[in-house]
Amino acid sequence: MLEQISSLIFQTDFVFSIFRITAPILFAALAAVVAEKAGVTNIGLEGIMLISGLFGTLFSYWTQSWMIGVLGAIVVGTLLALMMGFFALKLNTDIILAGIAINTMSAGGTIFLLYLFTGERGNTASLTSSNILIPTVKLPIIDSIPIIGEIISGHAVLTYIAFILVFVIWVLLYKTAIGLKIRAVGENAHAAESVGVSVIKIQYIALAISGILCGMGGAFMSMYYSQSWNTGLIAGRGFIALAAQAMGRGEPVGAMFSSLLFGLAQALRTKVSGMQGVSSNLISAMPYLVTIIGLVLYAASTMKKVKRRKADEANEEKK
Repeated sequence: MLEQISSLIFQTDFVFSIFRITAPILFAALAAVVAEKAGVTNIGLEGIMLISGLFGTLFSYWTQSWMIGVLGAIVVGTLLALMMGFFALKLNTDIILAGIAINTMSAGGTIFLLYLFTGERGNTASLTSSNILIPTVKLPIIDSIPIIGEIISGHAVLTYIAFILVFVIWVLLYKTAIGLKIRAVGENAHAAESVGVSVIKIQYIALAISGILCGMGGAFMSMYYSQSWNTGLIAGRGFIALAAQAMGRGEPVGAMFSSLLFGLAQALRTKVSGMQGVSSNLISAMPYLVTIIGLVLYAASTMKKVKRRKADEANEEKK
């Protein structure tokens, strides 16, 4: 069995699938990073991706343009994130409860909206056509390189954008004035406010960016990955992204590597699920087991750092 698994792993199509599977998790993980940097936890990633994925499909179907579909998903994702911010920041609702409300609303609300707009029940498979799907891109020069070309070239447009955004978000957070304000608000809101920074405004901006990224992730799932929208489309990726953000210590690059780890686990599940002698239940649980193990390791390292810092503080007091 190990020989079968190793033969499956060391194939270009397997590595290709890792990047494909990682992209939507990475969008959501970056969304979680930006929100967390501003001190607001966006636990509504799952619901925002599901709703924006639906509207991405609907907009692309109505206009027969995948680009308008993606833009529509981004707008809807942004509005949902800002709505969550309104309830949390303006009406003083707990941000976690606001996120849970969006996740809960998305489950039934999307089915109702789909039926209201199209008369379809549960999925949009009958609406799918080549015009409304996100196209793939063959990279010049790279495409002709053996092995590397087979792995890197031929992905969807949004796959490349997801990995490019890792650098863009890092630049935003660490090389721009707005990024400095986002980090300042997240680290100490009162100190930031004392020097003239509008805490609520910055948190709204962070949530809007988070919504944009979730919208892209939702569009990717419905308009490329599944090639149609259905109620189980996101399948826990929003929560996996929260784990990726935590494991990546709240940094864009760390979140990318954590997302790749989860992408690897899901790709392995897909490859191994058809093998004889392998429990399908165990394989289905693999990505979530990786999530739990990753969070345990993250919690252990965090506790170790806290103990070390307290020990250093105690030594300083003795001196």
